[in-house]
Amino acid sequence: MTAPSKPVLLTGASGNLGRHLTVALAQKGWRLRLTDIAPFPDPLPAGASFVKADLNDGVALLRQAEGCAAILHFGGISVERPFEEVLGPNIRGLYHVYEAARREGARVVFASSNHSIGFHERPEGNNERLDLDCAFRPDGHYGLSKAYGELMGRMYWDKHGIENVNLRIGSCFPKPIDRRMLSTWLSYGDLTRLIERCVLADRAGHAVIWACSDNPASYWARDHRDRIGWAPQDSAEPWRPEVGGITADPVTERYQGGGYTAIEYSRTTPSPRDAFSIED
Repeated sequence: MTAPSKPVLLTGASGNLGRHLTVALAQKGWRLRLTDIAPFPDPLPAGASFVKADLNDGVALLRQAEGCAAILHFGGISVERPFEEVLGPNIRGLYHVYEAARREGARVVFASSNHSIGFHERPEGNNERLDLDCAFRPDGHYGLSKAYGELMGRMYWDKHGIENVNLRIGSCFPKPIDRRMLSTWLSYGDLTRLIERCVLADRAGHAVIWACSDNPASYWARDHRDRIGWAPQDSAEPWRPEVGGITADPVTERYQGGGYTAIEYSRTTPSPRDAFSIED
């Protein structure tokens, strides 16, 4: 099976990743219902429809999700912003997505982020790579909203049996553009193949995936990819000669979240490596 038997709802369809997934999945024969607060900027491919909607509008989400097999939730604020800007689309909007999924019995694929764990220090070797059950250490309001989203998925699975796959996306761009992305980069091809398996896998439960390509310098290790049958095929390594060196900011270079950790950073000493320690 290359396409689900029911339509799939994609929120955040007008963003860069949403636009890519729209084209890639439509080419595989998927029936897509697209939604975003911004107009869809491209011609709609065959099998796709678009409705402009705000994630704060729960009724609109319920209507769009009716009869859907899955909800690909890529909508919301996608960069670090003040709390009040993140609150509506990323917190309240996520609740509306899960309520729609509960009504339809649909699987949720949640675009989480490495910024949910951004204040973990970068590993010095493979034995220090993070597993899926590491402590959340969000590096800002955006990352905090992603940690909340993963916990909401955990609750909806435990309480309502709603399957969800949480993709801790690293850096999804056409190619890696800096040194950090040699560790965090996710190719568009690997993203498409990952979404396919998230939706088409027989069982998912509550799953967490480190969404990055097969990068030897990756910060991350064990996750649930075997459960859905996904393995990345691309790697950031061929771009190593092209990317730049380290930045001049020690905070950016210390933590996995990169530049997000340095935004409004006010500590005079680094936070402890152990998330629950009080020792600096």
